[in-house]
Amino acid sequence: QVQLVESGGGLVQPGGSLSVSCAASGSIFRIGDMGWFRQAPGKQRELVASIASGGSTNYADSVKGRFTVSRDNAKNMMYLQMNSLKPEDTAVYYCYTRVLNSLNFTWGDYWGQGTQVAVSS
Repeated sequence: QVQLVESGGGLVQPGGSLSVSCAASGSIFRIGDMGWFRQAPGKQRELVASIASGGSTNYADSVKGRFTVSRDNAKNMMYLQMNSLKPEDTAVYYCYTRVLNSLNFTWGDYWGQGTQVAVSS
């Protein structure tokens, strides 16, 4: 199996910064696209940022210029640096990745359990 574990969420004041990380482990032969999604109370889960295995990135308009997604392929890690945070960024942030399973060599989609980010004064 494949496990994704997020870390680094917390409470921050508006205008502040926070970084969250995602660690992938388990039966991994290769990791494809990775991404961060978020879900605020009463809202649908939305894509925040994604990063392909080659490093190309994509961001939601609401976070462009403020958030930066990166990955370390050697460590099976993904990061999200969040700057100039706003109250509307408050949500549970979920890590997503597409993995080629080393046991059966099939691609699958995997999600982390989520980490809470709260932006409030």
